Amino acid sequence: MASTVTSEPSKKSKDSSASARPGYGQLLRTRGVWTFLLPGFAARQPFAMLTISIVLLVQHTTGSYGAAGAAAAVTGVSMALFAPYSGRLADRYGQRAVLIPGVLVHVLSGLTLTALALAEAPLWALFVAAVPTGASVPQIGPMVRARWGVKLQDSPLMPTAAAFESVTDELTFVVGPLLATALCTAVDPAAGLVTEAALTLIGGLLFAAQKSTQPSVAADGTARVEHASALRIPGVRVLIVTFLGIGSVFGGMQVSLAAFSESIGEPGLNGVLYGTFAAGNMLSGVACGAIAWKVAPQRRLLLGYAALALTASGLWAAHSVLVLAGLGLLVGMCIAPALITGYTLVEGLVPAGSRTEAFTWLTGAVALGQAAAVTVAGQLEDRLWGGAGFLVPMGGTLLALATLVALRSRLVARTGSRTVARGVGHRVPVAVD
Repeated sequence: MASTVTSEPSKKSKDSSASARPGYGQLLRTRGVWTFLLPGFAARQPFAMLTISIVLLVQHTTGSYGAAGAAAAVTGVSMALFAPYSGRLADRYGQRAVLIPGVLVHVLSGLTLTALALAEAPLWALFVAAVPTGASVPQIGPMVRARWGVKLQDSPLMPTAAAFESVTDELTFVVGPLLATALCTAVDPAAGLVTEAALTLIGGLLFAAQKSTQPSVAADGTARVEHASALRIPGVRVLIVTFLGIGSVFGGMQVSLAAFSESIGEPGLNGVLYGTFAAGNMLSGVACGAIAWKVAPQRRLLLGYAALALTASGLWAAHSVLVLAGLGLLVGMCIAPALITGYTLVEGLVPAGSRTEAFTWLTGAVALGQAAAVTVAGQLEDRLWGGAGFLVPMGGTLLALATLVALRSRLVARTGSRTVARGVGHRVPVAVD
């Protein structure tokens, strides 16, 4: 089935075009978008830097990948549990009201975690500091996606914006881990977390200052669109499981690549290997956004996820740098299509008033999968053979694929189920596929 997007031209919008295939250039020429894209990119880095920075710092101070993975996992679980509530509060009270206190809490708790690790505090103390650190991670990605909805009301550029956002996420996963690894290995083991806190403070506050582009809320603090929890939608629950599997790839790769690099006496190689994996992710994301798809997104997700599970299943057998880099590149190339298609499906499954929350559920699912993966992979690396942590991406993606195949019918929006109120900052519903 050919993918089509139809909508009535907006009388107010000067940014929409009659082009049948709007591209990235047209999207980025939309008036005012750079005011939130640039600070948003800086404020996105915590999601990509936080886990690997904790792993490298705690492993340095304790000598255990198991302890490092556990500390990172507590942070990830905390973020996954609190992220949807952050999204719901942003829908209800506005992004600025949620961002400013969240940024300040995250910076203070992150620096506290750093100080405790350097002081070789007991593991339980690191867990206590990790909870608020994870809970307060700014949910910039979902907030940027919501702002695109404000700028592109009634515009055929929305699918392009969804692809662009996923590409930006992938670029974050190239820059963030590379930067964190370089700082932790070449400057100081604590430099990754300190830099992450600085980027959060500067980028988060600058992003919050852009009032004109955030979705509006009513004067009484309630959203102008009727709010129902996104978690009630069966398709969202299926996508959460799917994104948990993607998180298992990120977490398993971070721990296992670090362990592999150390085992061959080249710890600095970790950043190169993870960067190769993330680069494949980003490049395939760029390609996905440029293709005029003729395949329904539900089918694209199934095919793409099957490819991800297949490539991830071969990681544990790689015993050389070149083979591991090649497989990592392929795994990365399979992730972006699954992420982009999952976020695209949200547009068809979720009413406008619940989309920020839906996006944060998916972001939280990636964080939760990553948290579980770093914990299990760290234990496997400590207790079994070198490279055993690569079994985690294989297991996570295979389980998620089985769930996706069994419940694929839940990803089809039923006729009449997309009643979307016309709220401020949300576009009129359009027919997708």
